[in-house]
Amino acid sequence: MRNPPALEQLVESLRCLPGVGPKSALRMAYHLLQRDRSGAGGLAQALHNALQVVTHCSLCNTFSEDIVCPLCAADNRDPTLLCVVEMPTDLMMLEQTRVFQGRYFVLMGKLSPLDGIGPKEIHLEKLLKRAQDGVVEEVVLATNYTVEGEATAHYISELLRSRGLKVSRIARGLPMGGEIEHVDSGTLAQALMERRSVR
Repeated sequence: MRNPPALEQLVESLRCLPGVGPKSALRMAYHLLQRDRSGAGGLAQALHNALQVVTHCSLCNTFSEDIVCPLCAADNRDPTLLCVVEMPTDLMMLEQTRVFQGRYFVLMGKLSPLDGIGPKEIHLEKLLKRAQDGVVEEVVLATNYTVEGEATAHYISELLRSRGLKVSRIARGLPMGGEIEHVDSGTLAQALMERRSVR
């Protein structure tokens, strides 16, 4: 016996979410229709609204309802520092540290040729234009320390350095409160290689 066409369409639509396979999508659809129809209505309305009003900031490329997001519009940020991150979630994490006072650029992904994600898909032309605005003096690469994140950082650093810009990369090493015996060998090796003088 097959599900009604509308239910099948809902299941297929839910499968577009990352990590959601056919069974998970079916369970979600059943839950929304059987146990939480008001929640399903709210989800549909919120999704519809977000699709109508959320766009990309013209400067940093993060999600925004305005042409320029509040962070880019703030006049207390250092315009000479530009931090490049993969996703808006990375920007939010960096902001929580309250350490970085510059501006941002969000790639909305990372280079991954196997997945068909090249320089155009991560808005490198827009980044180059922003980095060469005559105000930016240093670009801080804060992509993840994954294979794709490292490749992305390397590619961007080569592009920017060839244009005379100063490029730095966030450090990696031991986590705060971490104990050496519980840290993986790759992280420990990197912490040793990136050691610095004690002041």
